[in-house]
Amino acid sequence: MWLHAEHSNSTTQTDGVSYAALPFLPHVPMPVNLPAEPIAISDMANLFGVTHRTLHFYEEKKLLSASRVGLMRVYYHRDIRLMALINTCREIGMPIVAIQDLLAELSDVTSQSEANTLLRTALEYRKRELFGAQSTLFRQMQQINALIEGDDDEQMEQEAQPSPGVSLSDLEHHCLTLMAEGYTQIRLARTLQMTPEAVLALEAGIMRKISATNRFQAVAKAVLLGLIAS
Repeated sequence: MWLHAEHSNSTTQTDGVSYAALPFLPHVPMPVNLPAEPIAISDMANLFGVTHRTLHFYEEKKLLSASRVGLMRVYYHRDIRLMALINTCREIGMPIVAIQDLLAELSDVTSQSEANTLLRTALEYRKRELFGAQSTLFRQMQQINALIEGDDDEQMEQEAQPSPGVSLSDLEHHCLTLMAEGYTQIRLARTLQMTPEAVLALEAGIMRKISATNRFQAVAKAVLLGLIAS
């Protein structure tokens, strides 16, 4: 159950941009035994088991913002709701840019059901990413074992050489570089000013050219082939 709280604008001033006023936030686990609001930054950090520096980092990334009562930085229950969402996303390894995209999309939702669906979609995408990363890790472990055993030197040498058939366009190279920086498909579409469908087709073309089965493997092989910097 979400907690709602109001506070006087005469005693509180918000620093920077925050998503705390979003009308609907997805349901995520909340801390128990919430203290009376407003709470100090130390209490906020203790609620989620993070450091003050982590909270400052989220504020720098415009994910969260503190308010002020006099000279003291404080948070309200609505900020705790938002932090619970951020913390949930970070615990599953969701990149900051993906959380920024999620919050931006939540700005446009018109119902609680829509907000919950949006989070579920983001979680499903993250699950696919983790499966892809698992596949990449397994392949890398196999390569390490081959190196240790000395049974696959020739194959590894061939993989380390750029394939003469790999030729990327400027757009494909730019897209691959952004993928290596952790850009999600939604953020790629905004950055490249393309539709999500066009980005999917672009990524598929890149993966086809370098014989990759997913975007994580595409980045790993691109680095191995010297197509992008590590």
